[in-house]
Amino acid sequence: MEDRAKTRRGYDNRGRAEQARRNRRQIVTAAHDLLLAQGYRATTMTDIARAAGVSVETVYKAFGTKAALVKAVYDVALVGDDEPVPLVDRPELKALRADPDPASKLRRYAAIARSLGERIGPLTGVLLAGARSGGDPDLEALAATTDLERLTGATVMVTHLAEIGGLRPGLDLGLARDTVWALISPDLYRLLVVERGWSHDDYERWLADTLVTSLT
Repeated sequence: MEDRAKTRRGYDNRGRAEQARRNRRQIVTAAHDLLLAQGYRATTMTDIARAAGVSVETVYKAFGTKAALVKAVYDVALVGDDEPVPLVDRPELKALRADPDPASKLRRYAAIARSLGERIGPLTGVLLAGARSGGDPDLEALAATTDLERLTGATVMVTHLAEIGGLRPGLDLGLARDTVWALISPDLYRLLVVERGWSHDDYERWLADTLVTSLT
């Protein structure tokens, strides 16, 4: 009897955990779509709850604050799913690290940057526009966090190239890092792809050529 009770509790716990995960996915998807359609300021937690088919209390219980929810939306868009696997451990990054040729590594890096631009470019534009308009410290902090994450990624890439002797002799590590950080900026992506109408293929090709020329 006691064993059956324990088994039932186990099933109940797994069921609740799965329901919570489904709720989070629905909330993140709804928030993503509303942010793109309405912008950051116009999108309320009530709007998101209604679109996700859950209560406002469920939204707050799952994420706590609007800023935390928007960061979750950004993180899911960044990697393309909600699996708990960091970007650095994804197959594309593993293949990049395993490639022995510096120029080939940078072309892989450009392909990854292109994919990120496609996935998060529109969302990043919305968030940056909201942050730069001022008046929302949480959103400004989120924008600063994503900027720091991009700088960290650039640092990791440049350090990796330096460790395998792939950087041009005499090139300062800080200059190389800042060059990569600037070239993969969402602002530059927006200017070229959105404002000037470049195709993603054109953007990737230009970025790859510029990275190789600048660093090797």
